[in-house]
Amino acid sequence: CDEQSVDSELEYRMVLAQQISSMVLALRKKEALIVRQPLQKIAIPAADEVMKSRIEAVKQLILNEVNVKELVFVEGDGILVKKIKCNFRTLGKKFGKLMKSVNEAVTNMSQEQIAELEKNGNITLQVESVDALIELADVEIFSEDVPGWTVANEGALTVALDVEVTDALRREGVAREIVKKIQAVRKESGFDITDRISVVVSGNEVSNVAVEEFKEYICNQVLADSLVIGEVENGEDIELDGYTIKVLVEKV
Repeated sequence: CDEQSVDSELEYRMVLAQQISSMVLALRKKEALIVRQPLQKIAIPAADEVMKSRIEAVKQLILNEVNVKELVFVEGDGILVKKIKCNFRTLGKKFGKLMKSVNEAVTNMSQEQIAELEKNGNITLQVESVDALIELADVEIFSEDVPGWTVANEGALTVALDVEVTDALRREGVAREIVKKIQAVRKESGFDITDRISVVVSGNEVSNVAVEEFKEYICNQVLADSLVIGEVENGEDIELDGYTIKVLVEKV
């Protein structure tokens, strides 16, 4: 190959985009949040400015892939709470009788000390007036979920996902489900990709608000000249969040 044409920096960025997207999708699956349901925010503690700039360069790719509105970088603001515990197999050999005190010192490390250890690969703690060198291989660092968030770790990369579904996000999710169903009906009916349609959706207190709010979006997505809420007798069912509505799709 032509080595001059290889863009290593682009490759690094895309690996990060793939890794973060996979982690967020796994968190969605864990919380039973389908991808069509928009979520508000991803929070990532960037290890350094290089990683931050690489993620920033592919941020929109990630957000589009996982259907989340924001990606922010955080530092010790309470969203990500890290815990640390000793690897007794390695530390026991190093410190012997001091191990109990070392374990206590490690367990009580502050968020700032944990961040320093992750950044530098080691940290020195004072244990019974002795300098105790703690290395990354000597410990396990993990993040705890906090209310409204779920967290994943892979190596040095940590990703937190805001899993709160607000009323506004729920309405947008309803609109996306309606689009999905209408597109399926178009395909099953053998419509041409450019055919214009009219759509009638049966009424429901929750879905009515979503249809009115996202009417233009739905019409643009499905090539509908009209979208109204009304009586539907022979339409297709749409399963939403605990209720069912019907949709009737006709070619104009």
